[in-house]
Amino acid sequence: MTAERPPDRRAPAYAEIAASLRDRIIAGEFKPGDRLPIEPALSAEHGVSRSTVREALRLLASQNLVTTTRGVAGGSFVAYPRPDQITEYLATSLNLLTLDTRITVDQLLEIREMLEVPAAGLAALRGGEEGLAELRESLFDPSALDPAETFAPNRHFHAVLLKMAGNPFLEVVTQPVFRVLNERFLRENAPARFWYGVDHDHREILSRIEARDEAGAREACHAHLENLRETYTSIDRTRLGD
Repeated sequence: MTAERPPDRRAPAYAEIAASLRDRIIAGEFKPGDRLPIEPALSAEHGVSRSTVREALRLLASQNLVTTTRGVAGGSFVAYPRPDQITEYLATSLNLLTLDTRITVDQLLEIREMLEVPAAGLAALRGGEEGLAELRESLFDPSALDPAETFAPNRHFHAVLLKMAGNPFLEVVTQPVFRVLNERFLRENAPARFWYGVDHDHREILSRIEARDEAGAREACHAHLENLRETYTSIDRTRLGD
């Protein structure tokens, strides 16, 4: 009796070509703005049809790694990285991770504390008047707003705080954690009294940054995140049906 042949688990040809081009881009062989080899050249190099090459390029375009233009001067070019695209990708991936109950709200808060507390200190040291003005504008009066309307200024306060730290990498990696915590846990679930505490904490953080008090800004931010913990964990328990 002939043994049953195991299924072929190789990736499709277009996926293998996309992976090869991705590796070459990451290795620096092709840099942002560089034009990739034309379709006939890639087709000959990999021994596949041009339609397979086009599918590989479409896959890379969906990952924001290449852009394709038509016309005489057209072709496929390595994309210039955009922080907002990276943030969006990370936020989507983190949202998926939180569907796995092994990823706890405490772990997300721990990561946020590691990133945002130092950011508050850097904002006190590096932030300019423009950033301070934005922070002031993001403050809100909980008694004058519907709880559903407080989400946007709350998010803006933390976005400005990260920007004031003066390190774009910090913004890219911290914003997704903040977004997941707030969009998944707070947006529709936080009690009205919660926002009074947030408003108080934001004003305290702002006052420390205005005073250029690095240690004080870190301390105020740490206290703010600790104050959030009880509400986050309570909402998480309700979400999981505990």
